[in-house]
Amino acid sequence: MEDHTATGIGARPAPALRQYVDSYVGFDLRGLPAGVHCGTPSRALTAVISLSDPMDVAAGVDDGSPVMRFSSVAGGLMCRSVAIHHDGRQQGVQVSLTPLGARAIYGMPAAELAHRLVPLDELLGTLAVELVDRLRAATTWTARFTALDELLLRAVGRGAGGDHVRPEVAEAWRRLVAARGCVQVGAVAAELGWSRRYLTERFRGEVGLSPKTFARVLRFEHAHELATAHDPLPWADVATVSGYADQAHLVRDWREFTNRSPTAWRRGEVLLGSG
Repeated sequence: MEDHTATGIGARPAPALRQYVDSYVGFDLRGLPAGVHCGTPSRALTAVISLSDPMDVAAGVDDGSPVMRFSSVAGGLMCRSVAIHHDGRQQGVQVSLTPLGARAIYGMPAAELAHRLVPLDELLGTLAVELVDRLRAATTWTARFTALDELLLRAVGRGAGGDHVRPEVAEAWRRLVAARGCVQVGAVAAELGWSRRYLTERFRGEVGLSPKTFARVLRFEHAHELATAHDPLPWADVATVSGYADQAHLVRDWREFTNRSPTAWRRGEVLLGSG
């Protein structure tokens, strides 16, 4: 019988990429029960390149969203979980981009990808084909991360001189991320010298979510990290630490972002505690 193993290897991108790319994660899952993994909303625009079979992905969990097949897929910021159907085996690399990275690497504002999943080659063209070939030919995670650095730096280089994110929007994004969503949008706007309404319009136009919604995603992301720890806190403590008024508010957001209650999510998520 095949061993149950789940390996996750994280790496930081090259220094020249770090304002555009948050992280790389290589994963190798084998012998786990088949199921549906919730790719939950986060601060990052996520791209996933499969190193084995194509991935079956839907843009929502248990909500009738069609299941689509991708060998490599890119998505924007989301307000609901992506459903990744698997047979207990998956091998691939996940790249987490910042909104600055959407402009620099894909050549478009992050807002154009919000709530969407598209094949990576639709955004990167032949560069995506070369990237997949390089990643699959490599035999170590180090070599794969080096290939990512080289190809993504080339993508940034070919986009030189394009439109940039407004500095105020980038600064608002940084402040929201630093506070993990526990900051008043009006206060951020005042510090930037903008009205709340103007910040909301500009932020949504660039990122695809309003600052208030993005703050909710950040609080949920923090709660999700706490809930997926090897020795997770009780739900009431998860709610307190991640900035919710009470457990009921956490449950409400959890249902909205995963289409499941926290306890149903934990029961159904076969990858928990595996990595």
